[in-house]
Amino acid sequence: MTNFDAKILLRQIRKKEWKALRTAMHELDYLQLAEAINRGSEFESVVLFRFLSREQAKEVFQELSYEKQEDIVEGLAQHASRVADLLNDMEPDDRTALLEELPGKVTQRLMQLLTPENRKTATQLLGYPEESIGRLMTPEYVAVKPHFTVEETLTHIREYGHDSETLNVIYVVDNNWRLIDDIRIREIILASPQQRISELIDYKFVSLNAFDDQETAVSVFKDHDRVALPVSDSDGTLLGMVTIDDVFDVAEEEETEDFHKFGAVQDAIISPLQATVSFLYKKRVLWLIALVFVSVFSGAIIKSFEDVLAKTLSLVFFLPLLIDSGGNAGSQSATLMIRALAMGDVQIKDWTKLLGKEFFVSLLLGLTMALGVSLVSTFRAPEIMLVLAITMTLIVIVGSLIGMLLPFIFTKLKIDPATASAPLITSMADILGVFIYFTVASKVLGI
Repeated sequence: MTNFDAKILLRQIRKKEWKALRTAMHELDYLQLAEAINRGSEFESVVLFRFLSREQAKEVFQELSYEKQEDIVEGLAQHASRVADLLNDMEPDDRTALLEELPGKVTQRLMQLLTPENRKTATQLLGYPEESIGRLMTPEYVAVKPHFTVEETLTHIREYGHDSETLNVIYVVDNNWRLIDDIRIREIILASPQQRISELIDYKFVSLNAFDDQETAVSVFKDHDRVALPVSDSDGTLLGMVTIDDVFDVAEEEETEDFHKFGAVQDAIISPLQATVSFLYKKRVLWLIALVFVSVFSGAIIKSFEDVLAKTLSLVFFLPLLIDSGGNAGSQSATLMIRALAMGDVQIKDWTKLLGKEFFVSLLLGLTMALGVSLVSTFRAPEIMLVLAITMTLIVIVGSLIGMLLPFIFTKLKIDPATASAPLITSMADILGVFIYFTVASKVLGI
């Protein structure tokens, strides 16, 4: 675009010609883009600025006057809902362009302008994904510069700390608002009034990225034992912080979701009292029907061993005991693995190490339970004591290994491991348990 005319860009906004607007802006330099933003109305300037790439936005923002910079920041806040309405009229690629990450300096100032009610809309406009840390963070924190003395820092805290989410941690930033370190308030209080903050920090800190998943925050808080963590953008600019109470809420939501999935309910249900009968029915019936058909295999296996049952009827008495033991062992193992995967204590690559360990643990459990069932059988059916002991050991091992492996398999397939629910594990353990029981009986008893 050799003969630049800002009116063309503004006309494209009014006509909602997003692809043409995007192409035209791509061909302009920073000065031309700044000129177009200066000429537009407040709303048009905001839309033009949001269509800039992150690198363009940084350069163009510096070319604008201080007054226009203030207009852009305030316009982003004032027209947040109106700009959000444009999203519904856009193609996915245009929507992505509009939701690109803003320069950190603009984001930081914008977030501080907003009320808590308007912040939800703004985080969407900033391009933060649905369940990202950016949606969780608060801009209500206290930050100081490294050249501040302790006395100046305390004065600053008294002046700006009233609205801060927590004062346990104070953040240290440079002139471009990039995070340098964090420091506990206790260290500031105990230091000499004339000491500078730069003397108290070691430039080592843990932070979260605004685009990371909220579950990442749960893991980081757990690993580092913090009450609050700073949130920065891809350039390291401090945007806000996340406190431990916010993370507790996320962890509770995740555990609730996993709990319902573990019980074979496809979606987490917040309140069964509020849910309709049809909703509860739809979310449970598919699993139960599927598991009925799976259970048919157990009946088919029992039928194939009719001769064994006919000659040793005492086998029937111990069938429920043995099958339940396999399902219980599998559910127990799965619960431990799902929790470990969710908390980040184990990774998919660790499955081989855990497989060997689980085998030896389940072997010991199986032998212990085999001893118990053998003692019971001395009073009811001593002739099948050996069958019961061998079967119990094998069933507990198989059930435990199934319960351990399914969460890893589901995670590898990008399926929530909590979907490896108790009913599914129990049904698989039932089928294999019946097969193991009658196979062992036929071999040991020579039938």
